[in-house]
Amino acid sequence: MKLNKVLFGMMFTASAVSALAVAKAPVIDVNANSIDSSALTEQLTTLSRKLDSRNKAQVNIQRQLDFLQNEVNELRGVTELHTHKLSQVLERQRELYKEIDRRVNEVLESTSKTASVTTSPVATISTAVNATSYSDNLTENETYDRALNLVLKDKRYQQAIVEFRAFNKSFPNSSYAPNAHYWLGQLLFNQGELAQADKEFLIVVNKHKDSTKRPDALLKLAMVAQKQNNAKKAIATYQQLLKEYPESTAAKLGKPRLASLTK
Repeated sequence: MKLNKVLFGMMFTASAVSALAVAKAPVIDVNANSIDSSALTEQLTTLSRKLDSRNKAQVNIQRQLDFLQNEVNELRGVTELHTHKLSQVLERQRELYKEIDRRVNEVLESTSKTASVTTSPVATISTAVNATSYSDNLTENETYDRALNLVLKDKRYQQAIVEFRAFNKSFPNSSYAPNAHYWLGQLLFNQGELAQADKEFLIVVNKHKDSTKRPDALLKLAMVAQKQNNAKKAIATYQQLLKEYPESTAAKLGKPRLASLTK
């Protein structure tokens, strides 16, 4: 009887242990590997699409860069062409003003060789009337051209003095200012108004040091001093001219004059 109880207890214990073992065993999902594989495939497909999209975007960007580079090259070509044309225009303009200066200088030099013109009362009245009729509405170029034409075409030197003075008053900062002051000084010099001519030439020398008219103004300053019998000032100005502009035409004209004063 006891043996049967022991056997029954052992069998019961074994059954309980077996049941517990079965309850604690892990459950294996046979479909897990297939699920992970499909997710990985989907991720790879998405990544591939993104890479394709990025590659296409890079290709488009490269095409745009190539297009922009071509446009830049074309613009550079146009800019270089315009720069070349502009330099040609500026060069022609410089040549034109050199020719104008040469013609004005010839006219004024020829005038200075003639006898000084005395101003009659009628001429004085005419000058006063013309001075009051000066128009402030003219542009800078028109005003300067009109003053030049009074010298070159009309040979009205007294009126040219009025016009150049008006120009210098209206356009003190003009690019033509050094030329205008120089030609005004030359006209006054030819009229024998040496003190006023001296002031105009000094403006060119002192205020327009980069002007091409500066060596000519130095020459005329020395000539004014020479006419005023101020040999010391004349010698110093001639020496300054030769030192600062040794290769200029003005220096070549001033050198013999300086030699005549230093004998």
